Amino acid sequence: MPAVRAAGQARAGGATGMRLDAAEALEGDGAAAVSMAAPAKYMLGVDVGSTVIRCHVYDKVAAIKGVSAKQVEVLHPQPGWVELDPERLWTQFVDVVKEAVQAAGIKMNQISALGIATHRATFLTWNKQTGKPFHNFISWQDRRAAELVKSWNRSFLMKAVHGVSSLLHFFTRVELFLMASTLTFTTQHTPLRLAWVLQHIPEVEQAIEDDNCCFGTVDTWLLYKLTKGAVYATDYSSASSTAFFDPFKLQWSVVLGKLFSIPIKIFPPVKDTSHMFGLVDAEIFGEPIPVTALVADQQAAMFGECCFNPGDLKVTMGTGSFWDINTGSKVHVSRTGLYPLVGWKIGKDLTYLAEGNASDTGNAIKWAQDLDLFTNAEETSRMAYSLVNSGGVCFVPSFSGLQIPVNDPCACTSFMGITSSTTKNHLVRAMLESISFRNKQLYETIAREVNVPTTYVRADGGVSKNDFVMQMTSDLIDKTIDKPVITDMSCLGAAFLAGLAVGFWSDREELKKLRQTDVVFKPQKRPKEYELAMSNWTKAVQRSLRWYSQISQ
Repeated sequence: MPAVRAAGQARAGGATGMRLDAAEALEGDGAAAVSMAAPAKYMLGVDVGSTVIRCHVYDKVAAIKGVSAKQVEVLHPQPGWVELDPERLWTQFVDVVKEAVQAAGIKMNQISALGIATHRATFLTWNKQTGKPFHNFISWQDRRAAELVKSWNRSFLMKAVHGVSSLLHFFTRVELFLMASTLTFTTQHTPLRLAWVLQHIPEVEQAIEDDNCCFGTVDTWLLYKLTKGAVYATDYSSASSTAFFDPFKLQWSVVLGKLFSIPIKIFPPVKDTSHMFGLVDAEIFGEPIPVTALVADQQAAMFGECCFNPGDLKVTMGTGSFWDINTGSKVHVSRTGLYPLVGWKIGKDLTYLAEGNASDTGNAIKWAQDLDLFTNAEETSRMAYSLVNSGGVCFVPSFSGLQIPVNDPCACTSFMGITSSTTKNHLVRAMLESISFRNKQLYETIAREVNVPTTYVRADGGVSKNDFVMQMTSDLIDKTIDKPVITDMSCLGAAFLAGLAVGFWSDREELKKLRQTDVVFKPQKRPKEYELAMSNWTKAVQRSLRWYSQISQ
């Protein structure tokens, strides 16, 4: 048996929660409008992912009563460019909310509040007066600024920043200077993609000069549309995910603004994660539903997994793999590329995370499915288990380059070790093994770098349903991994945060009792038994590095 099915709920930890009373959260006219509505009994959680938009309707015990999902329409206008149509995304958002409520068999006036989780660092700029976008959303996966990133990272100015910051850290031991001394930009970070926009779209530069430009990530745009332009804001978790936010001072980075000649005034106000952002205009859903949580998707998954204490660790395997550890009230400054994030801010409670990611997980599986290596993803675990090993085949998942600890945006995706006897099953097993090997790399980087003892490991996301990947990851890191019944944790986390703001749930102790474990994966093999396979895979990775002379190819 590769895993143990849980009969009950996951164990509860010892964090204390914080509740904002409905009367405090729903300020001014909003409180009156909501109090007049019919008794509300449900929460809405929406997750706007890179590939799918989902809406779940939850009852008081966090059971899903209604679901709707739509495929995100991703545009590729040029090689390396990845965009989303903002108006189309908005239409899909409205549709999934309406369909989920209808599927639940309830009315809009039964919704207590709405929480929104969104994928991160995808951004838009629009006209402040008309609300019309200047361009499509530029995705976090977009690589149009690759040459700009390369030239900045190699520039004399960046070398000077590194050198001066190292000296200042040596004398002052201030961690902000340590962070600056290792600062390296990637195409996933917002600053240089935004700099590219200013260089190539004159309307944006002119709008900034005229004080007529709004910048927003997906959450900001949706909030702006839901309130028909009345509310312009983001939260700390999404702001910290842009790489344009100072996690120490909790404000947009004045230094980066000056470095890239981008005025801070174009960025939205930053609010608490669980907060009364505003009311949805009644014309949209027929009711003025309170929006009481905006949160970045990985932070939402962390909250949904109830990883409230320092050392709590989760991995979300969706489009990519994201490993996050709760570092409490301390910002983790990394030398290898772990990213410091605000997990959430609720009143005086401020929680930080350290994150490492691999960009190509679920999308690599989807790519293989499109090539007819299998019919549906559920087959892949069985195909992998049908073999003793991959037959010497190695797969390197690098459609978006390789992130930490490799850090090579020019690495290529590759199969190696293919022979005349290689079958589809060998190729599929090699792909699933590569996901597990990347998980091991990320876990070990966190364990080595973060000076916080790990309490437990929890997993979610679509790929967490793959028993082969889960069991092999458990073996490789030699840790028990807990997978919940609900694997769409970003929806649940957004709903949890929204529910706390209006008193739908009382505190985090109550939330921990609602989380249910589905499967517990315990190590079945020693990590040493995988040494030969991982050694060959590491060799394949080395031969895939620096493949492209231009990152955007």
